[in-house]
Amino acid sequence: MRFALRVVQGIVALVLLAAIGCIVWLSFFPPDLLRVGDGYAAKIVCSNVFIAGRGPDAVLAEDVQAPGNPALKLVRISVDRTAGVVSARILGLFAPNYALYRGALGCASVPDGNFEAAASLPTMKVGDPANGDGLWPDGGRVDIDVKSEVSQVIAKPSLGGPGMRAILVVKDGRVVAEKYADGFDATKPLIGWSMTKTVNASIIGRLMLAGRMSFDDKDLLAKWHGDRRSRIRLRDLLAMESGLVFNEDYGAVTDVTRMLFLNPDMVALPQSAAQIQPAGKRFYYSTGTALLLSRIWMNRFADQNAALAYPRDALFSPLGMSSAVLEADEQGTFVGGSYLYATARDWARFGQFLLQDGVWKGQRLLPEGFVGAMRTGTAASDGAYTQVQAWLSVPGGSSKQFGLPDDTFWMLGHDGQSIAIVPSANLVVVRLGLTPGVLGYRPQILLKKILDAVTPANT
Repeated sequence: MRFALRVVQGIVALVLLAAIGCIVWLSFFPPDLLRVGDGYAAKIVCSNVFIAGRGPDAVLAEDVQAPGNPALKLVRISVDRTAGVVSARILGLFAPNYALYRGALGCASVPDGNFEAAASLPTMKVGDPANGDGLWPDGGRVDIDVKSEVSQVIAKPSLGGPGMRAILVVKDGRVVAEKYADGFDATKPLIGWSMTKTVNASIIGRLMLAGRMSFDDKDLLAKWHGDRRSRIRLRDLLAMESGLVFNEDYGAVTDVTRMLFLNPDMVALPQSAAQIQPAGKRFYYSTGTALLLSRIWMNRFADQNAALAYPRDALFSPLGMSSAVLEADEQGTFVGGSYLYATARDWARFGQFLLQDGVWKGQRLLPEGFVGAMRTGTAASDGAYTQVQAWLSVPGGSSKQFGLPDDTFWMLGHDGQSIAIVPSANLVVVRLGLTPGVLGYRPQILLKKILDAVTPANT
């Protein structure tokens, strides 16, 4: 009996020691995977609370935890609205990570907890609220026939897909249909994820028009001086053909998740990447490349304030994208691969801008041929990706397979964000939501139904 009691006591002691050891381990040496999860939660909650005005508990449950990663179910958050700080911890205790709201620069991941450094960036002017009573795109008003055929098309849940948050249709320069999910409306800024890459490329286009950059620029970063990476051209980066190694897998601790949620200086990782193939030979999609592009164009400004103000001054304000917030990392590099928030109507303004070949209100804002390069597929991607950060082919099949016009091109983002631009039909279709790729949603089907609805039968 005493022996059995001692055995039980020994087991209990071992369990207690293991529990204490686990707590110590998680407290002082948390795995990077847990810190990535907390960093993701803090960042998404911060941006949606302070930019989109949503409730933190709803964002945690719907945006962070609902897609199904079991580790994220354990995340707990706290929001300090006065300081603009969001903290996230596993079980409310372990692997802390943070995000900080910085006004017009949105929210920044602060994985090192250095809020003083993160808050030291210049204060940026917040955009003016929407644009008066005029008709979109000049103003904030739309004139929609809710009984029209196209309005009936986008009302069908099967076409909008699971997790749809906004659909907006622009035909002949006017909004002709829009739909929002419960809890969302025309005033709610939504993340574009990788659609941000196309916008970031257009900021470079603005600098090209001013004669400050060109497709053939080389020796792009000081860290590359003197090695073969100095021969990488700007066009190689824009086409995702730099030859730089970068792991884009979001399922674990990889280059992309480490960059976004563990590195205060996000550009440090991709600019240190090895070049494993000559530039121009192989297509490899990389969010790290978009961060490099941000840093490269920002380096063209001697003054950081001017660089931080440039997206709004050169692009968002001229287009009337008053809701647009392009977020920067802790040290001030725009996260040009992922973090642009804007309302569906402002995303549509940008799509219409590309439809008009980079001309807005009669003024050319992008060089002639720039949008043409954005619509031209690359050989290295087998025609799927374009020379300037856009897509010709969407997962699931080509335009031809879905019966879409040959001139259709796309902006695409994580979790089902898309803008389809069809010049021959004078049509732009925005679809935003929270739709993981494993659900197999195909925006091509929605686009085809909309095209059928807005195209006269005799054409």
